[in-house]
Amino acid sequence: MLKARKIELLAPAKNLECGIEAINHGADAVYIGAPKFSARAAAGNTLDDIKSLAEHAHQFGAKVYVALNTILTDSELHDAEKLIWQLYTDATVDALIIQDMGITMLNLPPVALHASTQMDNRSAEKAKFLENAGFKQIVLPRELTIGEIGEIAAQVKTPLEVFVHGALCVCYSGQCYLSQALSGRSANKGACAQYCRLPYTLVDADGEEIIQKKHFLSMKDLNLSDNLEELLEAGVSSLKIEGRLKDVSYVKNVVAYYRLKLDAILKRNPQYIRASSGTSVYTFEPNPEKSFNRGFTKYFLHERSSNMWSVDSPKSIGEPIGKITEITTKYIKVNSAVKIHNGDGLCYFNNKKELEGIHVNRVEGDLIFPATIPDVKRGAFVYRNYDHEFEKLLSKKSAERRISTTIELNEIPFGFSLKITDEDDNYAILNFETEKQTALKDQTENIRNNLSKTGNTIFKVEQVNTNWSDSWFVPVSLLSEWRRQLTDKLLSVRKIRYQQEVALHKQTSHAFPVKDITYLGNVMNEKGKQFYMQHQSSVIQPAFEKQAQKDAPLMFTRHCIKQSLGWCPKEGTEKHPYKEPFFLIYNNTKLRLSFDCRNCEMKVFNDSYAE
Repeated sequence: MLKARKIELLAPAKNLECGIEAINHGADAVYIGAPKFSARAAAGNTLDDIKSLAEHAHQFGAKVYVALNTILTDSELHDAEKLIWQLYTDATVDALIIQDMGITMLNLPPVALHASTQMDNRSAEKAKFLENAGFKQIVLPRELTIGEIGEIAAQVKTPLEVFVHGALCVCYSGQCYLSQALSGRSANKGACAQYCRLPYTLVDADGEEIIQKKHFLSMKDLNLSDNLEELLEAGVSSLKIEGRLKDVSYVKNVVAYYRLKLDAILKRNPQYIRASSGTSVYTFEPNPEKSFNRGFTKYFLHERSSNMWSVDSPKSIGEPIGKITEITTKYIKVNSAVKIHNGDGLCYFNNKKELEGIHVNRVEGDLIFPATIPDVKRGAFVYRNYDHEFEKLLSKKSAERRISTTIELNEIPFGFSLKITDEDDNYAILNFETEKQTALKDQTENIRNNLSKTGNTIFKVEQVNTNWSDSWFVPVSLLSEWRRQLTDKLLSVRKIRYQQEVALHKQTSHAFPVKDITYLGNVMNEKGKQFYMQHQSSVIQPAFEKQAQKDAPLMFTRHCIKQSLGWCPKEGTEKHPYKEPFFLIYNNTKLRLSFDCRNCEMKVFNDSYAE
């Protein structure tokens, strides 16, 4: 009989509050930024906060992963080594997500290492190499198709982690150098300036403007909530939500939504089991459209999906509401079954296809009175990007996560014995010496009700069984104290039984799939060079951040502007009348586009200096 595979819902945590709420709303694991060296420089956290998060998560058997996924200089490696020991021994984290191979050459504690998507893990050969190098989880690129994911899963035993929701980088992760080249802010150092979200004008080789001021490199947000079972069947074990810069309401809503989706799948598929314990109950109905989103796409899951870019705006549009049917100088009417509230934020694309927003002052029936009347015509589509009542719900306690237990009350010669057993078969037994008194009337139901009250603990009592020879009287105050001691002891048992994974690090020397490591290998330090030499490769170019490569591609992307505009030669669509190469221009920035049609890739070069 095959052992059931553990399935993990992995959630982002900008800070301690977000991490705790992610756990409470159903995450099996959270990933959080280290005090430094994280790919989200604006989302660093103290060791004390990370320790507090780990203590909370571990009660439920949930894990905490720390993102240490930037490339490091030689001088930074010493600090990184010290930090890693603190994270493992003091903060008791479960794994580190890393990009820099130099870290593997340090004197490390036995902490599990996860291969960040920043490593560009798009091939089975790369995944197999990482598995043999000792990595305990591999994060795959967002661009992979379900077939490509399945091919990798078929060749490795290491758990595979796949993004299922959130923002999309247009470029393969770890392969974007645009921000570094244009501003000195490196994405691989956690300081991306997000040039991909800017409005560019598309021009041809003759300087003719094709399309003005559009967000050609800005992707919609990923949403694979309807494809979770398909991903599990392909071999994925960890389903990851993006969002280490998102606020707590986003985390609550999106985690709860995916938890419910995933639980329904696990219920009908005994070959999968949940990776942590407890059940979350919510005070709201989760809906990802109510949280930050630029519109949703499945990206490349089933080959190339149409309309995957948010070309008109990189901002959040929220949930679709309906079309404007009437517009006056005071109010608007929208054809929609969605209830609009006072204080809501609505948005729409104006006649120039620019996103604009309005604040709802009040609603009277189907009449919406905004602070300003939108400058659009009837028929314009309206979205709600701020739901006031929904956010009010999320601003309060919105979930409770409890672990199911049963309690047995047994009679013993000198008193009573209580045993509590949780859903993971952890148990605690306490014996209480007390004089037995026969009750004037049967107290069984009262005793069961009292022992079922678990207050602010993480436990929920599903059943109380009493085994005794007579109907005994036990004072309520005594029962309450026994119950408190019993749940305290069970919590202690759970903490003792939870063990960090011990991952012993062994030096390996198997061949890396690429012989000559260019700037695309992101090697910033001597330890990294040693790693590749040890694995039969040579570093012929250092990281771009260390030495910029003239005329080198700055972005590699599966997103293709020509294909999105209907000009793909492989699809046999309309041939455009413009002279290539094409350029994207924003102020003094000029980016040249190169189309590798054989591999269905677009490359971006910086031609700004040629001006």
